[in-house]
Amino acid sequence: MSERALLRRIRVWLIVFIVCLLLSGLTAFPLVHELHWLEDLLNSLGTGGRFPALMEWIERVRAGLDATDEKYPFVLYGTDWLAFAHLVIAVAFYGPYRDPVRNIWVVEFGMIACAGIIPLALICGPIRGIPVWWSVVDMSFGVFGVIPLYVLRRKIKQLEALTGQAPGPEPAAVAAWFRPTACGPPRRTGPQESSAAG
Repeated sequence: MSERALLRRIRVWLIVFIVCLLLSGLTAFPLVHELHWLEDLLNSLGTGGRFPALMEWIERVRAGLDATDEKYPFVLYGTDWLAFAHLVIAVAFYGPYRDPVRNIWVVEFGMIACAGIIPLALICGPIRGIPVWWSVVDMSFGVFGVIPLYVLRRKIKQLEALTGQAPGPEPAAVAAWFRPTACGPPRRTGPQESSAAG
């Protein structure tokens, strides 16, 4: 595969992932209205008879959001920050879109974040009274989220081998702070010594 074709595939995967992050963020703002729409949709489909546990949970969440929105709307400010975090992370993935090899660390950061979803759901879910089956749904976002990131990382490594380009250099400040010595491991130098040596 040519370098241009491989870069195009990487960018397509990145666009899909960025769009998913943006949608996840934008849909976290109108939670109260969305739960009403979801409840109406499930009722129209007769979901309650086939999946009573699901319907009961949706109704409970909707009632909780209604009560919170009516009496303590400031609590929902926390979900606004959650939505904003998704949008910020989506912007970060523009880095590997511009230069995949140099910014592969963003993809690896995303993989770590996906892995972190599982312990978060297992620990915080029971504490917050989340049903086990819903925690499994939450964990699935981490499982399915890491798949495109794993594919992206493999393709970026292929691009790196194809072009001979190395990942981004170490920041100058870090390189100066941990300057290697003539004999032995890197020696930590202070800011004054680093500037004098430069």
